[in-house]
Amino acid sequence: MQISVIILNYNVRYFLEQCVLSVQKALQNIEGEIIVVDNHSPDDSCAMMRNRFPEVKLIANPENSGFPKGNNIGVAEARGTYVCILNPDTVVAEDTFEKLLAFADSKSDLGIVGCKLIDGTGTFLPESKRGIPTPMVSLGRMLGLYKWFGNNSVFGKYYAQHLTPHQTGKVDILVGAFMLMKRDLYHQLNGFDEIFFMFGEDIDLSYRSLLAGKSNYYFGATSVIHYKGESTVKDQKYLHNFQKAMKLFYQKHYKSAAFLSVFMNLGSYLFSLKKASAAQMGFHQEIDTYWLFSDRLEAQAEVENLLGKKVVRHDAANENQLNSLSNHSGKNIEIIFDNRCWSFASIIEFMQQNNNQYFTYKIWPEHCDFLIGSNSSNSRGEVIKLIKK
Repeated sequence: MQISVIILNYNVRYFLEQCVLSVQKALQNIEGEIIVVDNHSPDDSCAMMRNRFPEVKLIANPENSGFPKGNNIGVAEARGTYVCILNPDTVVAEDTFEKLLAFADSKSDLGIVGCKLIDGTGTFLPESKRGIPTPMVSLGRMLGLYKWFGNNSVFGKYYAQHLTPHQTGKVDILVGAFMLMKRDLYHQLNGFDEIFFMFGEDIDLSYRSLLAGKSNYYFGATSVIHYKGESTVKDQKYLHNFQKAMKLFYQKHYKSAAFLSVFMNLGSYLFSLKKASAAQMGFHQEIDTYWLFSDRLEAQAEVENLLGKKVVRHDAANENQLNSLSNHSGKNIEIIFDNRCWSFASIIEFMQQNNNQYFTYKIWPEHCDFLIGSNSSNSRGEVIKLIKK
């Protein structure tokens, strides 16, 4: 078996459903398996998985054991040559795994591979590729110096700015939302360190891969939606977990530097406080008009009944019509993709090419009774249930 995709879920039932659907499509031409580990979600995630995806291996944990332990439990059941750690609030393209496996097979020094992540608006997420967060590197991030000195060998390192989002190359740190590596290496490194609960474990695993003499890679030739924040609300608990994770990482790997603890306590607090503040501000945009991308005539009435508003339908096959969509005249437009007509790959590509302040996006996943999306990477996403009449 080529690959085992491990999805650790906590309380994001609708995002999980869309994620598993996208992974199934991406594994159609690959010998692979999906393992969903549920960390005792209070919603009906497990019931949904059993009803919608009975062929997928589901592990229902009796407690929320945290991100590292939950994934370790899933990998222990894996049979693939490669394992992919994947967040449930992600959407992969149909060719994502084909491209990544071909790349991984070509590297003799392979450590961990990540790919280009975008948020629900099509905006590139810079944490897709990072450097080791040493004190000076972290200081550059906290003070925003990376924006002005991106080519600097220190300040540009936090977001690995030696590579553009579209390039492929070696990096130090990859994000736990999407990490692909050989299963043997995962076991050699003893998986995620369970001293972490949430945050920091991806930095630690990436760093230990480097210490083992492996090379980590960022692969810019495929994109994955990561809605972000769906499994974690950025409140005071977020602040505490983030600070604790960074403190654990530095205590583990920089024990001899006594001053580092004080520096990183302050730094991680300021950084997490900024994140929490951004989340509280949220994102609100009044929608002027709704566009439905679908070639199914009946889909328009279904969405209009749901929203209680007029929806303009655009034929997915009409390229001339789609090319004219940029003439939005300054209006705020919500674009709804009908996944029966638009592949996940084409949705992701469109979002990236039309990433601007006027467009927001929702996906209507195939054979699902909801619309789903996120207008900001700092706040929770939105799920709109379809009303059957």
